Amino acid sequence: MEPPDFSEQEVFDQEPVEGDPASRPPPRPRPPRDRPGPPPEPGAGFWASGARIGWIAGLVLALSAFMDWYAGKSAEGPTLAVIGWHTGALGKLVFFIGLIVVALTVLRELGVELPATVPESLVVIGLGSLATIFVLVRLISIPDTFAGTSGRGVGIWISLLAGLAVIAAGLLRAAEEL
Repeated sequence: MEPPDFSEQEVFDQEPVEGDPASRPPPRPRPPRDRPGPPPEPGAGFWASGARIGWIAGLVLALSAFMDWYAGKSAEGPTLAVIGWHTGALGKLVFFIGLIVVALTVLRELGVELPATVPESLVVIGLGSLATIFVLVRLISIPDTFAGTSGRGVGIWISLLAGLAVIAAGLLRAAEEL
């Protein structure tokens, strides 16, 4: 038995049979695949927490000026506490440094940025260092006015930690900028 001879012409002349794959219309071209989304931000993840840590630490630093920095007992018996605001100019400067750190974050979120020659991370590190030095001065040297309150209150320790956290936030922001 001899195999049938199919020439190309015979194949194309045949009527398409329903259900035959050859009788279906040609498939539609697929739409182009969507382009992948933008690459992830370089400061994503843990390193992006610099801004969050910065404004929280700035807020805590500002509020810590209204916490007790010195505590002790008076001659009459009740416990005395002196808030950072009442310790002189350094206590007030700590408050305003905290406000400036928060203001920098708010302004950046509103679209206002510092000039390119002044990196924001450097400003935050400088403010944190300044606040930490001010708090350390008050931690080591109690003003003579408050001699009866020789103990340190919890507020001065919170101020110290907040100042160090502002420095850490500035360092994290610097890492984001790289």
